[in-house]
Amino acid sequence: MLIEVCAYSLDSCLTAQRAGAGRVELCGGLAEGGTTPSAGLIQLVRQHLTIPFYVMIRPRGGDFFYTETELAVMKADILMAKTLEADGVVLGILQPDGQVNEAQTRELVELAHPLPVTFHRAFDMTRDPIEALEAVIRTGAVRILTSGQQQTVNLGLPVLRQLAEASAGRIEIMAGAGVNAQNASQLIEAGVDALHLSGSQKEDSRMIFRQPSVSMATSIPDEYEYLEANEAKIKAVVRQV
Repeated sequence: MLIEVCAYSLDSCLTAQRAGAGRVELCGGLAEGGTTPSAGLIQLVRQHLTIPFYVMIRPRGGDFFYTETELAVMKADILMAKTLEADGVVLGILQPDGQVNEAQTRELVELAHPLPVTFHRAFDMTRDPIEALEAVIRTGAVRILTSGQQQTVNLGLPVLRQLAEASAGRIEIMAGAGVNAQNASQLIEAGVDALHLSGSQKEDSRMIFRQPSVSMATSIPDEYEYLEANEAKIKAVVRQV
């Protein structure tokens, strides 16, 4: 049973490797649930990691319906990941009606070749898991990361079992979201092919001085909201100078 660890830093990648993980999913944007990591991070992980790592290809947080400009960024990031010698990429694209966008996903899968592609938890936001399973198989992705369309794998266990059976060896089913030592055996019994976890803990900042008047944290929108520049607001300031 392969264990994949979601990591947001070089230190976490090295921790995962020491702990015996078989693969790393490398991400940026922890607060947004994972976005494309920087080129510098990918480069350093390649230099220091001996286990395989896949690079997240996600241009922003929020939903998984992307504009043409966002798709162009995703394509450029896939090419960057290939150039920096990642072992695979992780992505997912949906249509507004909750179906997998097969055409766009297949295009990115083909662009990533020969790197394998994991279809990430955009799968859990689809309208029907079996319909989505068949769609992802048709795109050429090799793996689906899923919680069984629930907030955690514990709640999604019946759907994970259903997906493992329906996949019939045509694609890997990797369970993720709330995976731990207590439920690992249940997930294995359900027939999934791999387990995905962050294995994270909170660590306090090493800063001694702490500025009480300023916070760099921003309000994080939910998955059906995202932030974009507003032309009128920018023009209003430009006119003042």
